Amino acid sequence: MDAIKSIALVAHDNRKRDLLEWLRFNYGTLAAHNIICTGTTGRMVERLMQDLAAQNDTDDSGRVIVKLKSGPLGGDQQLGAMIAEGKIDLVIFFWDPMEPHPHDVDVKALLRIAVVYNIPIACNRSSADFMVSSSLMSRQYQPQAHDYSDYLGRRVNGAHDAE
Repeated sequence: MDAIKSIALVAHDNRKRDLLEWLRFNYGTLAAHNIICTGTTGRMVERLMQDLAAQNDTDDSGRVIVKLKSGPLGGDQQLGAMIAEGKIDLVIFFWDPMEPHPHDVDVKALLRIAVVYNIPIACNRSSADFMVSSSLMSRQYQPQAHDYSDYLGRRVNGAHDAE
């Protein structure tokens, strides 16, 4: 991970307001990093970041907030692919555990892939606060990669060797 992180911001509908409030509170830290968002969250984050840049008299012209599809329309899967490709350093996902979501399987897959690739993931404000206030946020960091060679080289029952 470089000193400038690529941070994924995701929020379920009932938690978008919480994410925006958190973003406003942490703007000074987050303004220096790359932001990737799913769907509606991305539009809301982009608008807020522009407003905060104007209020703080900072140049926001070079900032690009990558906006993926909405979570239920494949945004969670796009984000998972970016994690697998090494394009995401942190995930902040304000999810709503009290509401059933039609794409719960996608959410579970996203959380799983973040763990597989040892990507820090915060699912509530407290863990997000701890994450962005870490001294590791502003410097390079090399996470430990898990060695999956045994898994990849395993013999699968019923499969025939190509030899």
